[in-house]
Amino acid sequence: MIKHIVMWKLKDELQAAHFKAQLDSCRDLVPGMLEFEVATRTAGLEANCDVVLYSVFEDSAALAAYQNHPHHQLVSSGLGPLRQTRSVLDYDIQGKTP
Repeated sequence: MIKHIVMWKLKDELQAAHFKAQLDSCRDLVPGMLEFEVATRTAGLEANCDVVLYSVFEDSAALAAYQNHPHHQLVSSGLGPLRQTRSVLDYDIQGKTP
């Protein structure tokens, strides 16, 4: 299984709800997407980013299918100008099955 975690710092934190809504539209785009959660910073809790995506894919092929899906590409290109920074970590959970 592959975990795909992405965090964004936005140019304007007031855009976080819009950013989240756009990302949420990518849920269930491809077979092999096992988990997909988008969250925004919670007032009063520690955060150095505005939006986070936590997702789990059956394998690297499912992650690649998601990343190359036309809807995901469209959402990514639309959100790109809103972000100040983007951090990503993809990692393989060896020996885990869905």
